[in-house]
Amino acid sequence: MSLQGCIGFLGYGNMGSAILEGLLGRGVIRADQAMAYDPDPDRARAAEQLGARIAPSAGALAAAADTLVLAVKPQIMDPALHGLAEVRKPTGLVISIMAGISIARLQTRLGNGARIVRVMPNTPALVLAGAAGIAPGPGCTDADAETARQIFDAVGVTEMVDECDLDAVTALSGSGPAYFFYLVECLVNAAVAEGLAPDAASRLAAQTLYGAGVLLRESRESAATLRERVSSKGGTTEAALRRLYEGGFENLVREAVQAAAARSRELGA
Repeated sequence: MSLQGCIGFLGYGNMGSAILEGLLGRGVIRADQAMAYDPDPDRARAAEQLGARIAPSAGALAAAADTLVLAVKPQIMDPALHGLAEVRKPTGLVISIMAGISIARLQTRLGNGARIVRVMPNTPALVLAGAAGIAPGPGCTDADAETARQIFDAVGVTEMVDECDLDAVTALSGSGPAYFFYLVECLVNAAVAEGLAPDAASRLAAQTLYGAGVLLRESRESAATLRERVSSKGGTTEAALRRLYEGGFENLVREAVQAAAARSRELGA
């Protein structure tokens, strides 16, 4: 099933380009349906190279887009959205990927009647392996929710959630890749300390965690079940896990997720 109308990208950084490449690669839209605006000429040129039309201004983009994707940093929301309420297509859908910016706050900039879907994607969308939480706002139709789902299914997997759950989604999958990368760093450093060459440690760590992720996704069994299968009584894995338990690993992870969720709430205040 393909999307209809003009899909506009306000901001064309890494996430915007990942989404557009996914939409085109999976045939969800044609190149001539895409339009972008970014004040950085190099980014605009990158969108143009994929066949997207380049809008001369944010206002022109908002006026033309049937679906407007807000892909700017939350810190520049006010200047980026200035004046768009008066010029945006009144029947258009707005999809925001700005972390922490609530639908209510966006409606104060875009008009109370704006149909807005908030989405929290993550950086693995760059390799079509993203995970996104989707929260349709007041007034959104089932068709609006499906539009958002189609867009983000093109770069990974999606889950429909309530907006109040997006802070948890941000802390889990939005920030989660950084936890993963830090774990890889720690594993590599520990293996090197045990005498393994750094290059070999890096390759083995990356493949091990990649393989574990694929196994978790494909097996349809819980992480706890898979962990128990690897942990032979009296074996090496059990020894390692015992040390993690004793060191308070679970509490540290919980506190990290809580800190990320709290920061997300602060950004939306």
